[in-house]
Amino acid sequence: MADTGTGTTITFGTSGWTGSVISIGGTTQSREALEDTHLGTTNQKTFVFDDLIDAGDFELEFYWDQSAGTFPPISAVAETITVTFPLKSGETTNATLAGSAGVIEATGPSASNGELMVGSMSIKWDGKTEVAYTAGS
Repeated sequence: MADTGTGTTITFGTSGWTGSVISIGGTTQSREALEDTHLGTTNQKTFVFDDLIDAGDFELEFYWDQSAGTFPPISAVAETITVTFPLKSGETTNATLAGSAGVIEATGPSASNGELMVGSMSIKWDGKTEVAYTAGS
């Protein structure tokens, strides 16, 4: 059964970045479709699928705290990033998604009257440590 995201956390292993996270986007993974159409092919192009996948990336939004001592770690080396999902009813162990990743884009806040300042960052799994999902139990 589906659950809400309330209680989901993210941990940056080396840089230690923390913030008041508003949302963590889902990881988008992909692999190439390689065209193998030849002169004898009829009706439709044909494809085979690449053996390797792009481990993907995801977006993170957070409330901007201008007093915080750490800007989003755009210049940090790859680090272990772990997303920990909330416990479901009856579970004692949280589901997690973890791997080696780095920030590839950081956006500072827009400032407007009557609106909270929000920043964002894009995080890319580097593929050197396979992204691992561990189910809650």
